[in-house]
Amino acid sequence: MAGHTDNSIVIDAPLDVVWEMTNDVPNWPGLFSEYASAEVLEQDGDTVVFRLTMHPDEDGNVWSWVSRRTSDLKTRTVHAERVETGPFDFMKIYWEYTPEPGGAVRMRWVQDFHMKPEAPVTDEGMTGHLNRNTLVQMALIKEKVESAARLTTH
Repeated sequence: MAGHTDNSIVIDAPLDVVWEMTNDVPNWPGLFSEYASAEVLEQDGDTVVFRLTMHPDEDGNVWSWVSRRTSDLKTRTVHAERVETGPFDFMKIYWEYTPEPGGAVRMRWVQDFHMKPEAPVTDEGMTGHLNRNTLVQMALIKEKVESAARLTTH
C-alpha cells in the first residue's frame, strides 16, 4: 500500500504569474510557511536539484532533504521527487496548472509516496498530515500570488 494525495486550489491571477512565482524555488521560503531555506544545488535547463530545510518542528527537529524538479512550460506541469528520501521509501509530486474561466488558474498537487517501515508515521498517517498541510500551504500561496498579481496589474 502506498500513500496518495490529490489537492488543488483556484488562484485568481494570470497563469504566467502563478507559474513564475510557484516555480521560483529559491524564493519558496517566502511563499511557503514551512520552509526556512531552499538552496539550489544544480540546474540543468528546466531541471533543478535543491535542498529544502524546514523550520524546527514542535520537538525542535529540523528536517531537510534534496529533491529534483523538472518543469515543462509547454504543458504547464512539473514532476518532482525526493533524491534524499529520509523517512520516505519514495516521494513523487506532480504539479499541474490549468486555466479556469475568468483568467484564474487551478494549481493541483498530486503526491505519491510510501513510508519506510521504520518511519515514525504510516502511509495513512502521512496522507492525513499532507492533506491537512497542503490545504494550509495552498491557501498561503493563493493569498501571496493574488496579492503580487494585483500589484503588477495596478
